[in-house]
Amino acid sequence: MIGYDGFKHRKGSKIHACVDEYSMPLSIALGAGNEHDSKRIDELLDGLGEAPKELYADSAYDTEAIRGRLSSMNVEANIPVNPRNGRKPIQCDIETYGKMRSAVERFYGWLKSFRRIIVRYGRLAAIYKALITIAYITIHLRYRI
Repeated sequence: MIGYDGFKHRKGSKIHACVDEYSMPLSIALGAGNEHDSKRIDELLDGLGEAPKELYADSAYDTEAIRGRLSSMNVEANIPVNPRNGRKPIQCDIETYGKMRSAVERFYGWLKSFRRIIVRYGRLAAIYKALITIAYITIHLRYRI
């Protein structure tokens, strides 16, 4: 699960997370650094168990396939339009999107307190995913509301 990220010119992995409005992680997926973000949405949605009412995602997740899957699941997609896709603008609630985006960034801030995950000492993806899961559980225990 280590890929070469051509933009940042380094090897690495990406942690994809689905969180609730309180920044509690609901589903986590691990991807290669050179893999597009939208490739792991199926793994995140399958890890949720039940479908949410609405989903706030980054503009990297703005694809026809993702919007189609969310509409088939009766999930309202609140995803800003990616200008590189060349589509006409779709309605997006920017105020609510900003609040939900800060929840995701807060989770990643909490995740940065686990040095072993950020530095990634382990080479195997299974061990790295296990460490992320331990951090996931610790965050739930530490910050539960």
